[in-house]
Amino acid sequence: MIDAQFPDLLQCLFAPKRYKILYGGRGAGRSWGVARALLLLGTEKALRVLCARELQNSISESVHKVLSDQVEALGLSNFYEVQKDKIIGANGTTFVFAGIKNNVNKIKSFEGITHCWVEEGNKVSRSSWGTLIPTIRRPGSEIWITFNPELDTDYTYTRFIKNPELAKATAQISESSDSIVIKMTYRDNPWFPQVLREEMEGDKKRDHDYYLNVWEGHCLQLLEGAVYAKELRKCQEEGRICTVPYDRTCPVDTFWDLGRADATAIWFAQRVAMQYRILAYYQGTGEDITHYLRELQTRQYVYGTVYLPHDGAAKRLGEKKSIEAMIRGAGYRVHIVPRTAKVDSVNAARLILPNCWFDEEECTDGISALRHYRYRVVDGQLSNEPVHDWASDGADAFATLALALKTPKGPSQLVEKLRKVKDQFSDKYPGLGWMG
Repeated sequence: MIDAQFPDLLQCLFAPKRYKILYGGRGAGRSWGVARALLLLGTEKALRVLCARELQNSISESVHKVLSDQVEALGLSNFYEVQKDKIIGANGTTFVFAGIKNNVNKIKSFEGITHCWVEEGNKVSRSSWGTLIPTIRRPGSEIWITFNPELDTDYTYTRFIKNPELAKATAQISESSDSIVIKMTYRDNPWFPQVLREEMEGDKKRDHDYYLNVWEGHCLQLLEGAVYAKELRKCQEEGRICTVPYDRTCPVDTFWDLGRADATAIWFAQRVAMQYRILAYYQGTGEDITHYLRELQTRQYVYGTVYLPHDGAAKRLGEKKSIEAMIRGAGYRVHIVPRTAKVDSVNAARLILPNCWFDEEECTDGISALRHYRYRVVDGQLSNEPVHDWASDGADAFATLALALKTPKGPSQLVEKLRKVKDQFSDKYPGLGWMG
């Protein structure tokens, strides 16, 4: 007989439901409870459990340690074999671990998953959910999501917490036919440790807004150091995040940030009169250029110019041609945007954002990247250097867009033409001012 204790709110984990969403503040015992529940269920019948998160570069970034600690705490070491990158039960129950964003093909290849535990679900993008959810398709399969919220515009929060059917309930527990949503804080954890209680009380005195987010699970109004917070808030208030139709009379330009280990990000936009109409955003990880060219083809736009950052002109290790040459070879017009100081690219983005209209559905992940793009905080002060994380790929691609749209095509040719006109004028009318 296994003596396993659970907060009352987590008893729902043992009742069938397609989605079980547990969110709130730190110290609530969500991850600890989910790990225990899955391990116990795995002793009763053979389960295949995928433990996923948006990004996972190593097993140390997964919930492997949480699960292995609970194997020992529950006295299940004779039943579960804890391996380096898996946990295997005596009856065939298996726990595997993967990042979604950087392992799309691996995620799609998983078969027979009975339970999927998504940790730090607030960071999972719309496109990643689009990859993951169809993979968990076995009859009776379940998706368990745990997270501390950040912004109430984040896709996971919008989809699972602000869902109109679930939003009718105002208690800690809200439920629909296929989902149960539970908000938990440290108050719901009977075993909340004293060391965390002291930390919580300290945060409550020092920074009440921080306390509300971290410990009470409230959404932030904006992230500390958010680069484009003011511009995006105005964009939302003015209704410029909406449905943006494709105008077949205008070409669609694409604006890229290139990556292999990082994501390659692409914005699709049209310039119509004085408006920049942002139709879509796409990103992928670990794919070669042919993957992104196929993505362009599937959208069936009439394309104008492909704008690449400065490194698009360089040959990559192991490749005979540059990205620029390969895209040209596929029949696209290409323009390389010169390398610019980070402060200048940020300022260029700020200048064009008041004239940008974003398609709310197709640009969800890109808008999220812009909202989460933030300056690094050093010793309590904001630096001039943005953080390089998942949000920087989309933000850097938007910088390509901003610099390209704010810079006339062929500026050097234009300057040279003006210079020749000026010289001809001076020769014809000596002594008369050029602008006279």
